[in-house]
Amino acid sequence: MSGPADTPNSGEPFDPRIHVDAAHLRSLKGLARAISFRPSQPARSILNGQHASKIKGRGLNFEELRHYSVGDDIRTIDWKVTARAGEPYVRVYTEERDRPVMLLVDQRMSMFFGSEMNMKSVTAAEAAAISAFRIKAMGDRIGGIVFNDTDMVEVRPKASQRALNQFISVLAKANCALDANTPVTQPMSINTPLRAATRIAKTGGLIMMMSDFDGMDDETEKLLRTLSRNNDLILFSVRDPMSHELPKDLDLILSDGILQAQVQMGDSVQRQRLLDFSTGRLERLLSFANKYGVPVVPLSSARETLPQMLSLLGGLRGTI
Repeated sequence: MSGPADTPNSGEPFDPRIHVDAAHLRSLKGLARAISFRPSQPARSILNGQHASKIKGRGLNFEELRHYSVGDDIRTIDWKVTARAGEPYVRVYTEERDRPVMLLVDQRMSMFFGSEMNMKSVTAAEAAAISAFRIKAMGDRIGGIVFNDTDMVEVRPKASQRALNQFISVLAKANCALDANTPVTQPMSINTPLRAATRIAKTGGLIMMMSDFDGMDDETEKLLRTLSRNNDLILFSVRDPMSHELPKDLDLILSDGILQAQVQMGDSVQRQRLLDFSTGRLERLLSFANKYGVPVVPLSSARETLPQMLSLLGGLRGTI
């Protein structure tokens, strides 16, 4: 990906609401401890079973049989051994470590927009960095695909600190390369990184995608379905409030990176068409998620990233 790794292309003062460098992303490491991706979640978590998501989590390895102690989960009692021994015994399991985790992070020009606090690209990058640090602390392998309109960088999942550093560096470089003055010749299809993910992903892993899902179509759904069959899949839908609360007294210049057009928000027909387009994309994503039990984590670029993740992912301090 073009552009320096740690600073935006322009010579303007650095603003973390517009671009994030590697130092900013690394500063989120201490905050990541409060996030949980475990399938066992509090009731308010979007990953809780009541939300119909199918997060399987890691596998379990049998460790030992031991006497039942007060406070043990009665579901772990081995009733056959208990019957033979005449006293209760429980089966102790430990979670598998070294699970491959992939983060797919969208840094296309469609993400370089923000009406209130952050650019959507910043929210996606922060969410990915927080997730990456938590994954590393959990003992899992971290990797991913960072993509913009012209390039796509793959980081193969590894458990090393070097892999984490590489991912953060690639993410910062892609984010800092975003420039409203740089024209996009041909926007990258969201399906391109998804095809790569189906090639890289191994069975039993966790895949998280941070995107606004611009350009989602039938192939997108097929690729996401393929990924979800043998892996846990979590979709982070990054949105800006203006996409569903368009002001009537504002004219917008909209562009797909090649063509641009002025849209008059005072024109009720044009305004409604734009709203229908935006809400239609979200409705399609949610319809897919409900059909296949894939959790969607909504993130707003108008709010700080970490508090949203804490609220939606349980915020289980001291747990993994």
